[in-house]
Amino acid sequence: MMLNGDVELLDGMPIAYIKSINAIAVADLHLGYEGIMAKRGVYLPKTNLRKIMEGLSNAIDETHAKSVVANGDIKNEFSDVDEDEFNELFDFIKFLKEKKVEPVLIKGNHDNFVERYKEAFKLRIYRQEAVIGTYHFFHGEEMPGSIKKGETLVMGHEHPAIAVFNSVGKREKLRCFLYGKYKGSEFLVLPAMNYFAAGTEINMEPADKLLSPIFKELDVDSLRAMALGYGSTMDFGTIGRLRNVY
Repeated sequence: MMLNGDVELLDGMPIAYIKSINAIAVADLHLGYEGIMAKRGVYLPKTNLRKIMEGLSNAIDETHAKSVVANGDIKNEFSDVDEDEFNELFDFIKFLKEKKVEPVLIKGNHDNFVERYKEAFKLRIYRQEAVIGTYHFFHGEEMPGSIKKGETLVMGHEHPAIAVFNSVGKREKLRCFLYGKYKGSEFLVLPAMNYFAAGTEINMEPADKLLSPIFKELDVDSLRAMALGYGSTMDFGTIGRLRNVY
C-alpha cells in the first residue's frame, strides 16, 4: 500500500519502505523477549527474532533497501541487560550485515546497552531521534526536537492496533499503522515489529490514556488506521470513524 509517492507499507507486514532514502523502517523489536518472560515464569517458544528476520529478509529482497532503521525499543528490559537480549542483538546486526544492509539504531527507553556494539560493527546509533533525508524518526516516549518544514515524522513506541468486530460480535485485534498530520507535518506511527506485541487498540482507548506525549497535542481521531491482517494491509479509515462504528 502506497501512502504517498515515497512511503510504501509492505503488505501484511509491520514494515514501511521509504524510497527516497532507500530504507526500511521498523519499531519496537523487543529482542530477548522470550528469555525475559521465561525468567518471570511465562514460557514462550523462541519465535520473535526468527519472525523479525524472516519479515526483514522478504522486505529487503522485495525493495533492495540499503538500510534498516530500527526506531527504538530494540531490546526488551529497561535497566538490566539480559543475556538473551545481548545475544539476539548480536544476531540481528550480524543478519543485516550479511544481507549487506546497514542497521541504523535509534535508542528508545529500553535500549540502555546497544552502544556496546557501535565500534565493533561501525553502527550509526542515535538517542531517541534522527533526521535522515526529509524523515524525522523519533521513538515516541519523548516529544521530537525541532521539526523543519517538509519533514515527515516517523514514530514507534505506542504499538498501535485497532479492535474490529465481525457480524456475530467476535472481537479481533489488528496491529496497524497510523497516518495523519502533526502541526502541518506528515505523521506516521509504526506498529510493533515484536511478534508477541499485539498492541493498544487505539479506537477503544481515550486519547489521554495513550502512552506517547505527542498524542496529547494532536487529534488522534483524525489519524487513519492502516491495519495488518491476512497477508494484506488495509485502510480502515479514521480512528474517529472506527470509534463510531464499533
